[in-house]
Order: sequence, then structure tokens, then C-alpha cells
Amino acid sequence: MVFRVVSHDSAFEYVSGTNLKIGGKSALLRGVVDGRSLWYNPGMSQTPKKSAYRVTNWKDYNQALVQRGSLTVWIDHQALDAWHHQGPTRWGAQFTYSDPAIQCLLTLRAVFHLPLRATQGMARSIFDLMGLALEVPHYSTLCRRAATTRIDLPRHAEGPVHLVIDSTGMKVYGEGEWKVRQHGYSKRRTWRKLHLAIDPESHEILGAMVTEPGVTDAEVVPDLLGQVGRPVVSVGADGAYDQEEVYQAVAGSGAVPVIPPRKDAKIKIHGNTKGDPHPRDTNLRAIRRLGRAGWKRESGYHRRSLAETAMGRIKGIFVGVLRSREWLRQGAELGICCRALNIMTHLGMPVSVKLA
Repeated sequence: MVFRVVSHDSAFEYVSGTNLKIGGKSALLRGVVDGRSLWYNPGMSQTPKKSAYRVTNWKDYNQALVQRGSLTVWIDHQALDAWHHQGPTRWGAQFTYSDPAIQCLLTLRAVFHLPLRATQGMARSIFDLMGLALEVPHYSTLCRRAATTRIDLPRHAEGPVHLVIDSTGMKVYGEGEWKVRQHGYSKRRTWRKLHLAIDPESHEILGAMVTEPGVTDAEVVPDLLGQVGRPVVSVGADGAYDQEEVYQAVAGSGAVPVIPPRKDAKIKIHGNTKGDPHPRDTNLRAIRRLGRAGWKRESGYHRRSLAETAMGRIKGIFVGVLRSREWLRQGAELGICCRALNIMTHLGMPVSVKLA
């Protein structure tokens, strides 16, 4: 039996019950396209099926997602108690509002995707509902103070940490990805690089830096390690961090680097040489002994993917496009996003287990 289907591009003839032997294996004739036969081999290798996972704490995680929309989560009571500036005097006009107050309102703006004017109005209405006799900073004050306000990352986890590091680009302005992919870019595109140091156990952001696109990933590693404030057991990163300055910075912190060397990497310090072995050589010898996939499993390299998860959360929750146009305010905007993400993490995270 033959079924013929004519489309705009090609004519297909599907033939049922036609089997042939190709290379000693049975193949089934599926159709003819432009005079060429299409064969399907049931024994051909296919893409392996992805592992399935199940969330075991869905009730608690669902409640955490609900709490993200609660205004009482984002109005910091410590900031309310220290709403007015109490620091030392300075030249010129004195500050009226403290850094925690500005940080609280900027976090409210980032979470609910508000313009500065709408942030001022929303904060004013919240204070009226709460019965607080506090003045709300003018939107121009929020814009001006954002460039100089210190951003603190809330942290709960303690003890030694297996750190993972990665970076991503945050677009400032330019054309959309779909237009560039289909037709190429015709306007200038500008972005900033966000470098993160993540605790893979608690999903907390322990360090963050914002740089221009020309700054390499290896240059910011010493600064990221200096922000952690906890004993670092190991530092996981992808192949872009396979550079000498990274190994020196990691060794200075007393950690073990979990960084895959290049495929054509060579041993730098051989066994018959005096001195301690280079950490890169240790990883390279383990790869030669176990294979690259085996070394990744044994060393815990796959924890590094949780850094990409954090970056996906930032772009998914906070859109991934910067609204600020001045350099210092762009850094503050991304710092506020990291602060808000840590607060969301403390509310609750899903616990997934692999199904058999």
C-alpha cells in the first residue's frame, strides 16, 4: 500500500511493509523525497533520555513562592528602625536617609519591576497602611543615592564551602536576540558582565562583581574570593578559568581548584622535579587515569552548573536587561538583584531527588 502526499516543497511516498537489509541490519523504507529513499533503522543509537527529578518539598516551596509577593518580606524592619541617616557629617548638604533605607526601596523596585516614581508612590502608600510617620525619599534622591549606597548580601549559611564561580552578560541596550539571530544586528549592543560566587549547597550568592565586557573572568577571581568570608574548600569553574592567575588566587585561599584543563594540556611540573605539584597537573593526571567524564564525577565538577542556575534565576526573575544608564548605578542595580535573590532563596528552595 502506497500513500502519496504532495507538499509545497517535496513529494513524499510512504510505503508500508517494505524491509531491506542494510549493513546486516534490518531497515524500514519510510518514504521517498525528491527521488531519494528515506530509511529508518530501529537499532540506531538515539539521544539518551534525560533523567527525571521530583520535588519532595513542594508544599513548603509553594508557600515560599507565595511569600515572594508579600510586601512585609521586602520592607526591612531593621531599615525602618534606622530610616534616617546617623553617620558622620560631610561637606555640603547632609544625607537625610540612611543606606539601609535606600537599599530597602531599591529592592522593592527591583522585585516588583517598578520605575523610580512608582517606587516612591508605592512606598508612601505602604507606610500609610502601616501607620508609619516616615517620609519617603524623592525618586530623584533614589536615583542619585543608588550610585553610592553600599549593598549588603544577606547570608544564613556558615562553615566551609565548595565555591562555584561563573559569569554572564546583562544587556544594557540593543536589539533583541531573535532579530539579531534572524537578520543580524544593525545597532550598537552594549552589556555588562556579572561575575558570581555561589554556594552550591545553600544557593546563596556569596560574592558578586560587575565589570565591562572586556574584563576577563580570571581577573576578578581574587576579588570574588575576598568577598566570601568563609573557609573555601574547593573552587569549581569552567575551562575559561584555566589560567595561571586563577590557580594562584585559589591556592592563596587554601582551596583546591576544580577546573578542567584544555584537551591539549601538558604537565608543567613533572614528578622528578623538586617542589609541590601544580594543582593543574594533579587534575590533568586524574583525567588521564579516570577519563574526563570520570574526573568530573569524582571531583564534583558538576556542582558548577548551579552557578548557571543562579544566573538563569536572575535573568528570569529580574528580566535580564539593565534600566540604569550610568556605570555606578548599573552596578548597584545588579547588586540589588543579587540581594533580592538571596532573600528569595532564604524563603525556600525546591529539594529535588532523581527518580529511578
